[in-house]
Amino acid sequence: MMNDLVPVEPISPLRQRLIEDMTMRRFSPETQRNYLRDVGRFATWLGRSPHTATAEDVRRFQIEQRERAFRRRP
Repeated sequence: MMNDLVPVEPISPLRQRLIEDMTMRRFSPETQRNYLRDVGRFATWLGRSPHTATAEDVRRFQIEQRERAFRRRP
């Protein structure tokens, strides 16, 4: 029945802004999914909302991700 909707959790203002910005820039749905996944990984690594991150936090995350990629290479 059409009235039996599954409850949807609210989207944070930061996530909504990111989605709107990517849509405005015509990013493909796949690119948007990838960016949202990566922001989620950053937030998990950071241990708090990404909107509280400093430039140094972003830099440290990028360095760690780069080092992790090199360690995985055969």
